[in-house]
Amino acid sequence: MAEVLLHEGISMLEVPLNSPAAIDSIAALASEHGGQAVVGAGTVLTTQQVGHVAAAGGQMVVSPNCRADVIAATKVAGMTSIPGVMTPTECFTALAHGADALKVFPAHLVGPKGLRAFKAVLPTGTKTYAVGGVTPSCLAPWKEAGATGFGIGSELYQPGRTLRDVARVASTIVAAYDKLVPRH
Repeated sequence: MAEVLLHEGISMLEVPLNSPAAIDSIAALASEHGGQAVVGAGTVLTTQQVGHVAAAGGQMVVSPNCRADVIAATKVAGMTSIPGVMTPTECFTALAHGADALKVFPAHLVGPKGLRAFKAVLPTGTKTYAVGGVTPSCLAPWKEAGATGFGIGSELYQPGRTLRDVARVASTIVAAYDKLVPRH
């Protein structure tokens, strides 16, 4: 399973570490697409995992939680840090420890109104990604609330889906995103 983070025309490919052969997948994606997309890992919970991602050629670390040691290890390794946050306290803690962006997770619980409240107090320019329960039909409210981008995982891939099914769903997601953020 991989998650695609959509952000201003930049493809960001995240392979959750709880997926089979995740590090091998990250290495293959980084080798094949590293110049065209930011490749990295999701569900990163420890500093040891950060080291594995870096060794595989990953460029970003995405976590479901906010751990200062994981953020610091990610930055020392020269990678982008996107920790998961659900409260203003977690947002400010992540930024204080060097996070490059914030993964608002699970987004469906925070909601666009919650993100709008976060954005009112976060430093100007803070990148925020709505992740968890995001579908093509709900991108507009998130964008209006100030989401920089979106993480699409289970909407894109589910066990048993064929490659053709994934491609069809991906096309729907990209079309919905392109309506909000036209490509130049």
